[in-house]
Amino acid sequence: WRAGKRVYLPVLHPFSAGNLLFLNYHPQSELVMNRLKIHEPKLDVRDVLPLSRLDVLITPLVAFDEYGQRLGMGGGFYDRTLQNWQHYKMQPVGYAHDCQLVEKLPVEEWDIPLPAVVTPSKVWEW
Repeated sequence: WRAGKRVYLPVLHPFSAGNLLFLNYHPQSELVMNRLKIHEPKLDVRDVLPLSRLDVLITPLVAFDEYGQRLGMGGGFYDRTLQNWQHYKMQPVGYAHDCQLVEKLPVEEWDIPLPAVVTPSKVWEW
C-alpha cells in the first residue's frame, strides 16, 4: 500500500455460480466467510474491478507440471476466470513451492494452462 499498489481479492460471484469477482482489499477491509468457508471481502459493487483492469492475477494451485498445467481444488473457478485471459492486459502467475511440481498432470478440455509459475528456485515461463 505504501508503494501505491492496489490489491484485489477473489469473491464468489453472488449471481453467477462458479465465477469470481475481484474486490479491492485494504487492511481495514471487512472480511466475511463464504459458503466454501473462505474469508473474502464483503461484497460492495463499488469495490469490484473488471478483469480487464487487473495487471497480475496470482492464481492458486495444488500442483503444476512442466507444461504450465495447474491443478486447482476442483471447483473450476480459476479455469473459468482465465478462459480468455489473453484478451485482457493481465498476466496470470502461479506461485508454488518446488515440491508442487509434478511430471505431468491429466488435462481436460476446460483446463487453462498458466503462462508462468514462480517457485523459490525457478521462474517457469511458457
